[in-house]
Amino acid sequence: MIWLEKEFDFKAGAILNFAKPEGKSSFWVVKKVRRIIQTKVGHAGTLDPFASGVLLLCTGKATKQVASLMDMPKIYVGEIALGVTTNTDDVTGECVEKKNVPDLNIQEIKDVCNKFVGEINQIPPMFSAKKVQGRRLYKIARTGKVIERKPNLVFIENIEVLSYEKPNIKIKVKCSKGTYIRALARDIGEHIGCGGHLKSLIRTQIGEFKIEDSLNLEQFQNKIIDTQPSG
Repeated sequence: MIWLEKEFDFKAGAILNFAKPEGKSSFWVVKKVRRIIQTKVGHAGTLDPFASGVLLLCTGKATKQVASLMDMPKIYVGEIALGVTTNTDDVTGECVEKKNVPDLNIQEIKDVCNKFVGEINQIPPMFSAKKVQGRRLYKIARTGKVIERKPNLVFIENIEVLSYEKPNIKIKVKCSKGTYIRALARDIGEHIGCGGHLKSLIRTQIGEFKIEDSLNLEQFQNKIIDTQPSG
């Protein structure tokens, strides 16, 4: 992690490892930091508002590194709620279908998850920022329409099943850029036969940037104050 030295020149460029809080958008964090340091700020990979975890911010000239940072593999810990399908594929959406969850043991859950390891074709959620025919999917979805989406080829390096207590599966996923964990939750539920959605999500790592090294806004602001020249 590139950290702050005394009188750090943010215009020259820095990569900052932030902990995005649950319930706030990625751009909310960008705006807050931009206001604190008074220079250009961009982020390398959006997190949905309901999700939390590592959000890399680039300042000043380091914004040129956004694309390369987005290419780095990511690690997530998420919880899938089986038996309920939502229109957003996550906990923020409206329920569109309920089904009974079959009796499964953890090994059977692991066997299903392993089917999604490697290169897979993944259909992006309707409520996503992906563009189709020049329009963001979420803008189309807000009109109540569901359109055909072409699958994206993504790479999932590993899925570790951390726990299973019916109807919730807790998983740890290492994957490539462009992977929707919401879509993975949906597809795992569909494969089991009862549907499912993403109940919670934490991004724990991007490349070598880890959540245990990330800072929240209060910590960052205090560090800025501490590094200001005295007198």
